[in-house]
Amino acid sequence: MLEENKQYWIGFNLVRGIGAVRLRQLLQHFGDLKTAWHASPAELRAAGLSDKLVQNVSLARANMDFNKIRHRIQELGVRVVTWDDEDYPRHLRSIDQPPPVLYLRGTLEETDHWAVAIVGTRRITAYGRQVTEQLATTLAQNGVTVISGLARGVDSVAHQAALNAGGRTIAVLGSGVDHIYPPENRQLAERMIAQGAIISDYALGTPPDGANFPPRNRIISGLSMAVVVVEAGRKSGALITAQFAADQGREVYAVPGNITAPQSKGTNRLIQQGAHPLLAPQELLEQLNLSRITQHREARKILPANELEAKLLETISTQPLHVDEISVQCQLPIGQVSATLAMMELKGMVRQVGGMHYVALREIQADYSVE
Repeated sequence: MLEENKQYWIGFNLVRGIGAVRLRQLLQHFGDLKTAWHASPAELRAAGLSDKLVQNVSLARANMDFNKIRHRIQELGVRVVTWDDEDYPRHLRSIDQPPPVLYLRGTLEETDHWAVAIVGTRRITAYGRQVTEQLATTLAQNGVTVISGLARGVDSVAHQAALNAGGRTIAVLGSGVDHIYPPENRQLAERMIAQGAIISDYALGTPPDGANFPPRNRIISGLSMAVVVVEAGRKSGALITAQFAADQGREVYAVPGNITAPQSKGTNRLIQQGAHPLLAPQELLEQLNLSRITQHREARKILPANELEAKLLETISTQPLHVDEISVQCQLPIGQVSATLAMMELKGMVRQVGGMHYVALREIQADYSVE
């Protein structure tokens, strides 16, 4: 069932010209999107919207059928995730202007925090297929979620290999999650829904369009700790993903290839420009410290809370607080605070939201009591 407040997130998501910046502007002015949705044109202008945007909002309100949208969402088993949700992906939340609304079929799990994107050409070679299968299989077997775009070629092979290895994989679409593209990947998408997720920031009913794919690439990189480009021509969309990754502070890896092969022109150029040359899947696990995921997961389960953790939880709320301020308020050394916060994050008690700012997870904060 779609919560009432989320229908207004969907409503504004469908208004032409209202993106992350304008939506945050509306939230800051009105406090919530329900109030913003029902605001008068004069109130919307006072919030900073132009006459054109006010007109677009009015048009959307007149034509929006929330009952129909709600029925379609329920029919497809779609979940709507917004900035307000605790399980909005942590890595994605940290990028500049993260998408306000995500449409999801499948599940998001805490373990998806450890994710690597594998992208590349649609015209995959035998060499590219072999490398992609080895890489995705190794990552999946080590508990790393594989992110890609469900496209033909490298993307499809990466998703398939991760599933075959019993791992999790997530696809980011350039269409609504009710429009699987390419159509031959519908069965693959169904497997992913059962063993991962398909995600889009495009509304239901949005068909695949060439203009949609470059923007969705920033979500692929935004969900990931690192991006690996297996094969890519000089103008491959995978290179756009690599650029987004670099802009977002993610590590970029490229698989070296035959200098005479068109599919390796882009990857070899990436290496020339400073991307890490990836020679073996194990290198990725070691360099990103992903070989310790099992220990990270166990830390959440077996390490008990103590008085220091309790003191920090009393100080940290759901509003971001810098580690220096936490140290001052708790009257504790910064090193001790930082080390404890790192362990608390592994246990799922707090979350770093960028720039050494921390928030307490609401469910932990509500249930946690100091003896």
